Amino acid sequence: MSRVCQLTGKRPISGNNVSHSNRKTKRRFLPNLHKKRIFIPELDKWVTLKISSAALRNINKLGIYDYLLSLEAKGIDTGVDLSK
Repeated sequence: MSRVCQLTGKRPISGNNVSHSNRKTKRRFLPNLHKKRIFIPELDKWVTLKISSAALRNINKLGIYDYLLSLEAKGIDTGVDLSK
């Protein structure tokens, strides 16, 4: 599986390790991903998502159903069927 958040689209980025002597070597910054099983009460079903910590905070703030609806309105494919 790829290291991409299903909701925010966060993915690895590249940068440099910089040593004390200021030498640069390539490195990757990986997103903080978690595989979470979340219950959607409006649909009465469980979904398993691979999401970043930022997406998890948005879910806690807005609620999973409203957050998924807002992403769908923006045209982002979440992989979750919101039809009842």
